[in-house]
Amino acid sequence: MTGTTRSSQGLDDRRKRLLFHCWHRGTREMDLILGRFADAEIGTLSDQEVAELEDLLELPDADLYAAVTGAQPLPPEQPAALFARIKAFRAVDAD
Repeated sequence: MTGTTRSSQGLDDRRKRLLFHCWHRGTREMDLILGRFADAEIGTLSDQEVAELEDLLELPDADLYAAVTGAQPLPPEQPAALFARIKAFRAVDAD
């Protein structure tokens, strides 16, 4: 999979921007991790979770990837519950 499989139809502008940003991080690894999560979950995230995801996306890719892989802890000011959901998320390709 090389990009979003979810249409932005039906999403508000904030979620549309967030979906795009999740798929266009700068490193392919983070595109796949965050993009697949966003494809599956963006429509059901609460406004609070959307804000938390926006905060997570402020982290540099290298720091976020290190936290996902366990090489370094997530900064304490970041939303741990949403991060745990992202880290646990596994997208299954239909191919």
